[in-house]
Amino acid sequence: MDHERKMKTVAVNTRLLMPGKLDGIGWFTYETLKRITFSHPEIHFIFLFDRKYSKEVVFGDNVTPVILGPPTRHPLLWVYWFECRVRRYLKRAKPDLFLSTDGFLSLGAKTPSVAVIHDINFEHRPGDVPFLVRKYYRYFFPRFAHKANRIVTVSEYSRRDIINQYDVSEDKVDLAYNGANDRFVPLTEDRVEEVRKEYTAGAPYFVFVGSLHPRKNITNLLKAFQLFKDEIKGDFKLVLVGEKFFLTKPMEEQLEKMKNSDDVIFTGRLSPDQLNNVLGAAWAMTFVPYFEGFGIPIVEAMKCDIPVVASKVTSLPEIAGDAAIFTSPESPGSIRDGMIRIVRETGLREELIEKGRKRRILFSWDYTAEKLWSSVEKVIEENA
Repeated sequence: MDHERKMKTVAVNTRLLMPGKLDGIGWFTYETLKRITFSHPEIHFIFLFDRKYSKEVVFGDNVTPVILGPPTRHPLLWVYWFECRVRRYLKRAKPDLFLSTDGFLSLGAKTPSVAVIHDINFEHRPGDVPFLVRKYYRYFFPRFAHKANRIVTVSEYSRRDIINQYDVSEDKVDLAYNGANDRFVPLTEDRVEEVRKEYTAGAPYFVFVGSLHPRKNITNLLKAFQLFKDEIKGDFKLVLVGEKFFLTKPMEEQLEKMKNSDDVIFTGRLSPDQLNNVLGAAWAMTFVPYFEGFGIPIVEAMKCDIPVVASKVTSLPEIAGDAAIFTSPESPGSIRDGMIRIVRETGLREELIEKGRKRRILFSWDYTAEKLWSSVEKVIEENA
């Protein structure tokens, strides 16, 4: 029993840990917690879910899953879940720390906490998110930032943004770059041909990966692709991987205007293996959002030996380094020029792929998990 009492306990917000529905923050949660729970058998982890969970995300004997309903599908339910359900549970269970990988905290809880705030895009582009979501984020996130004992974020850009926007101490915000799944690997030439036959009738294509959300800039990417097709008479396609999210009307209107709309292919959400195939068979990735806290698809493309056309804004130059062609997200013509360069300039594609091979070694989930755990340990030690 003495051992039981001495064992440190970490409660974790795992409401986004839903296999088959993992997005950027979900993957961060999955990849880091899988490693942290394995590396620290001396710690008891309590995973807090808001709905039925999958056994595959209970990563070890040192993990106890707990369901606190109801499912948090609405900003009002976010308030109820964190300020009532989570707060009461933390008061009863008395863990040594509360870790939240999506940045949401319980303002009423007294438990020391670490919040992972991936970015604060809603402060800069509030019109991209629905009214109540925007109200919630802009009211609560400054308070979460001050409530947390430590904040972890995924790029130096986001780190500076959080420090400046929320007026928090520099030494409170830690940096832990995202990784990319190890299953992303280059394809053989034969496999590239097979995948292209499956998705684009054998044609080369540009690929975008991400939710089809306003800040991902799909409308300007579609405009750029039409401008590209006007100039390049080859059989190139544009493949968009991801689920529609929030506001998509301008994107649909742009599609209707395009004379080459048949060359735009929507795949919906793909499994990691399918995504590896679609990425690895692409001519290049076109990832041109207005705002990005990190940009995991860029690293996934590098791991697949695929060159990148990226926005020159927010965190993307920091992540892509010298391994991308940078464009202005506001300008379809600039995006088109990047796409044309990667088709026409002899040797450029190969040069970018080689630079991507060197660049990608900076990003690994092992490193991310170590950095996140370092922040957790600091808070546990400070509050022991």
